Amino acid sequence: MHRVTLFAGHYGSGKTNLAVNWALMLKKTHERVVIADLDIVNPYFRTKDSAALLQAAGIEVVSPEFANSNVDLPALPAELYGVVQQRGRYAVMDIGGDDRGAVALGRYAPYILEENDFEMIFVANFMRPLTQTPEDALEVMREIETAGGIPFTAIANNTNLGRLTDINVVKEGAEKAERLSQLCGLPVIFTSAEKGLGGLYGVKNVFYIELQKKYYDII
Repeated sequence: MHRVTLFAGHYGSGKTNLAVNWALMLKKTHERVVIADLDIVNPYFRTKDSAALLQAAGIEVVSPEFANSNVDLPALPAELYGVVQQRGRYAVMDIGGDDRGAVALGRYAPYILEENDFEMIFVANFMRPLTQTPEDALEVMREIETAGGIPFTAIANNTNLGRLTDINVVKEGAEKAERLSQLCGLPVIFTSAEKGLGGLYGVKNVFYIELQKKYYDII
């Protein structure tokens, strides 16, 4: 398990939901866990929406000063430097959508690359309009890498249709994720599925998650 885990992807891919669930999973085996919200682009669905849940679990939450408000461009707090510089805790980072959102990551990239103990996960949702094919997803991956300055190391299949998600949707996404893996040479670290969704026989490395309270608000 790497000390720093970053989740990035296209708008609406579900990366924030995965980041929250990953932090909660880490807390089960590690005493000190922090989750940082770098998503200054999406004003509707942020890590701060789950702040009470995370803090109750003993997880520190670092988010833009005006997250969960109507301010268009929140200021990134100085505490974010501590997330990457203080190496005595495990960190999860939620990166803004697409290349525009990943620009904020650039200022912290040197510290992350210097430590070289990170997992940069591309969150793929093949049900979103601009990432419906592995080739489209690969293009988004490259744009994010260029903007953020950190290479991806793995892929997470988070294909879903909100309330309409069923096993066929998840399995179809898993197949496309494997194709994306072949195109870019990176492994599929897991396929996510809501807890209670069964029938995923044959799907490798299923990561069962709980949805944030505002998950369906943007579907």
